[in-house]
Amino acid sequence: MLDNPHLWMRAESRPSERRAPLVPEDAARLVGQGVEITVEASAQRAFPLDDYLAAGCRTAPAGSWTDAPGGAHVLGLKELPEDPAELTHRHIYFGHAYKGQTGAGDLLARFTAGGGALLDLEYLTGADGRRLAAFGYWAGYVGAALAVLHRRGRLRTPLTPTGLNALDALLDEPGENGSALVIGALGRSGRGACDALARAGLTPTRWDVRETAALDRAALLDHDILVNTVLMNRPTPPFLTHADLDGPRRLSVVSDVTCDVTSACNVLPVYTELTDWDRPVRRLREGDRPADLIAIDNLPSLLPVEASRAFSAELWPLLANLGGADPVWARCLGAFETAVAGTGNGEAAAVRADGDEPKEYADAR
Repeated sequence: MLDNPHLWMRAESRPSERRAPLVPEDAARLVGQGVEITVEASAQRAFPLDDYLAAGCRTAPAGSWTDAPGGAHVLGLKELPEDPAELTHRHIYFGHAYKGQTGAGDLLARFTAGGGALLDLEYLTGADGRRLAAFGYWAGYVGAALAVLHRRGRLRTPLTPTGLNALDALLDEPGENGSALVIGALGRSGRGACDALARAGLTPTRWDVRETAALDRAALLDHDILVNTVLMNRPTPPFLTHADLDGPRRLSVVSDVTCDVTSACNVLPVYTELTDWDRPVRRLREGDRPADLIAIDNLPSLLPVEASRAFSAELWPLLANLGGADPVWARCLGAFETAVAGTGNGEAAAVRADGDEPKEYADAR
């Protein structure tokens, strides 16, 4: 670890984002190891600023990260505001900029112009290529829960943050479930989705790499609910197409936890826009065989406390080594440099770093 590293946790600019990448108790652990932490004030964060003060952190006004010391690492979760045009710091967050997503080129250009760097949390991986800190479990859990509640006609909108006990109470209510398929069932997101479905009284069909190697499209379409938790990093034949929706099917609710909608790696190319908390469901097909989509890209923020605590527990030990010779952060920086150079996406997709085929798909979120 570098002498006196400095983390600057920014306030999230997205109004619905209540999570924190670092919770107060884990911030206290880092402060105890000599890490300087500044936390911006936020009216929406699920954890009070006073708790960070008690953990030994300093505080700053929301949005003041632009004036943070040059050596500080700016820590967040979701997108940055559009200004400033030049990014001078090293930023740690989910940038979604390495697979040709909408706006990716503009974001990378901002880092290039300012001399900063993106340490994308999605590319924080071990030597085997597996992600070391992720919100996947709770993304899958919420994505599947919303699908069940919508199919039962009990999804209350607009969505609002809640706690696990309250969400489980809704899943415990009796109702018609139908059948459900989870693709990517062996990963974190898939396990979360399966647990939520089980809580609701379903026994989901579980598919992963083996089951999709030769996709049984008829079997997929013979489920009422599809929950996709697969994060692909290279183009692959889609799991669901417009032709599928137009043909014979039982499928009526699709919950896309991955939300890779603007990427060439999208395995559900049946929609072009995400849904959100105000309108969480979009109708894909009308008529006597309707098909509905749920595609919300910050699902874990609906359970902000549980999701933040789980993620922070994985992230804080890695932050303790930030800036040193840790190969984890070196790989993360290398992914950014590769993306900026335009020579690839910074990650060998769908294969592990040792070249072996993975036993399960990469985790969403």
